Amino acid sequence: MSAPAPLLVVGDALLDHDLCGRAERLAPDAPVPVVSEARRTTRPGGAALAAALAASDGRPVTLVTALGDDEASASLVRLLADRVRVVRLPLTGALSRKTRILAGGTPLLRLDDGEGRAREATDEARRAVAEAGAVLVADYGRGTAEVLREALASAAARVPVVWDPHPRGGPPVPGARLVTPSASEARAFAGGEPPAGGGDLRTAASDAGALVRAWRAVSVAVTLGGRGALLSHGETPLLVPSPVTAEGDACGAGDRFAATAAGLLADGELTETAVREAVHAATRYVAEGGVRSLAAHDPDAVPAADGEPTEDALRTAARVRAAGGTVVAAGGCFDLLHAGHVALLQAARRTGDCLVVCVNSDASVRRRKGGGRPLVPVADRIRVLRALECVDAVAVFDEDTPERLLGELRPHIWAKGGDYALQRLPEASLVESWGGQVVLFPYLDGRSTTGLAEKAARSPKRAGQATGSARERGRG
Repeated sequence: MSAPAPLLVVGDALLDHDLCGRAERLAPDAPVPVVSEARRTTRPGGAALAAALAASDGRPVTLVTALGDDEASASLVRLLADRVRVVRLPLTGALSRKTRILAGGTPLLRLDDGEGRAREATDEARRAVAEAGAVLVADYGRGTAEVLREALASAAARVPVVWDPHPRGGPPVPGARLVTPSASEARAFAGGEPPAGGGDLRTAASDAGALVRAWRAVSVAVTLGGRGALLSHGETPLLVPSPVTAEGDACGAGDRFAATAAGLLADGELTETAVREAVHAATRYVAEGGVRSLAAHDPDAVPAADGEPTEDALRTAARVRAAGGTVVAAGGCFDLLHAGHVALLQAARRTGDCLVVCVNSDASVRRRKGGGRPLVPVADRIRVLRALECVDAVAVFDEDTPERLLGELRPHIWAKGGDYALQRLPEASLVESWGGQVVLFPYLDGRSTTGLAEKAARSPKRAGQATGSARERGRG
């Protein structure tokens, strides 16, 4: 598997603070909640968050942003150190800061201060744009995209440029490969009234088509929150639904979407593929705890390559667990993936916040199923499983049973098909030892890999008999 391509992020960085505590009573002097035992966390925000998320995918990232001599700018540089290369533009004023006050994970209040703006472009910044193979513009309306607009317009004529717009910023440069407004932003940019109840698909489709033409963009993807995204090239749009419903803090989900899409376009993927994977990534980001998952993420970790996915699965489980989510695991050979497998995995994913599939290695399948198996090698089985929207990660085990791997994953739920209902699974005691639960799901009768393989093996013989009969009739 080739290494991820480098990505240049251009935009307005922010410094984000969260004060998270409990709210169990109202203040005696006003009908407002009292937040107690608050814990303070600080993280990159705005374009800096998009850059950090892109870097967490294992790709080299350079961030062009405006920074000053204030303490907020210094804190942000420390947070990005060893993760993102920073090219500084001069900043007029103090770096913008955003502080959220949350109780039980629910935002109650947001405070914004610092209205610093990019003063001017630099030769180093222009050179970074000119040499980039792909660009993500995270425009938060504080001047970075504006002072580099000419360089960004030139870049859009030769490389993929993804533009994540903001109502306070300017329009994307002509020729942008993909523009990623939310539904409410698209409505505002298109000049319409804010849609009631969050809008509908018809409104989003109309706005996306209008913006493709007004901005002279190659495509516009209107993000629809938990519903996914609507991709338009100006004509009939493509709806890319979310794989599952993810509940949680959606702060930064738009940055996760844009960073994933831009990275995949940098890798040479088609726009449709990039948007589909971006929807999946944003959904998983929310399910894993949103910005809270960044604290549990190892910035130096590189995603595992195809065929070596177990470490990635362990990291996924750790992030979800650290964010207070539910880890679900399911296991099997998954040799000739069929409808019964898919039904089980979809049902399992709906019970938690991530699904890790534990798959037998080739040697393990041979020991269990015989010398003619597996029919599909493990690298291909991993690739097919990863392509399912309901699967968040895949892990491989070489033993006959997955106890050792389960001991490392420690899932909250171990999912199995209902055909095990009359027997106690050997791994049940292990899962229960850390408070986990084995859950059985209805078995889709009449589907099995063995049955499919036997049917396929008989098919050539029947075809040969049919051909022979036709020849006999021809002679007659």
